[in-house]
Amino acid sequence: MKFLESLKEKILKHTFTVSEQPVLYKDLLRANALYNEGMHVDPAILNFRLILSNAYLIYALICAAILIPIIAVAHVVFVNVDFHISILGTIFATSSVFVGFHIFQEWLRDTMTLRLIKRAWKLHFPHFSYEKNNHKVEAIYHELIKKEIPKKEWERYVLDRLSNLT
Repeated sequence: MKFLESLKEKILKHTFTVSEQPVLYKDLLRANALYNEGMHVDPAILNFRLILSNAYLIYALICAAILIPIIAVAHVVFVNVDFHISILGTIFATSSVFVGFHIFQEWLRDTMTLRLIKRAWKLHFPHFSYEKNNHKVEAIYHELIKKEIPKKEWERYVLDRLSNLT
């Protein structure tokens, strides 16, 4: 488990560029609401960028580590089987690699989004736990939008409402 966490950290470190600029308060509220709704957050809001070439390279290494042993075993089986089955297996493996990269890219983006939301949360809400309060803040954010409260009053409004709820 510790090895997987270490590997995850290395992958994220090499596939993203993260700005040192803090996430703005209004951007944190919006990103939190979008993330909780299962939507993708614009990377520019949270100040990060995917390095696509590094993501391709890391994914290729992962695929090689998984596919080479499978190919070695499958070769022994498919040598004596009709070549049509081998072609179908190749088609399936190739499509799995391409679909897998999309899933890998989504995982990378979602993982980094959550990490940066939590980091910004510690900056803007140091006395409130993310795990306990992120849905409450999301509901308050939706109230802000509905009531058309000016942006310069958002921080005070959210903190007052959050303090009253807890």
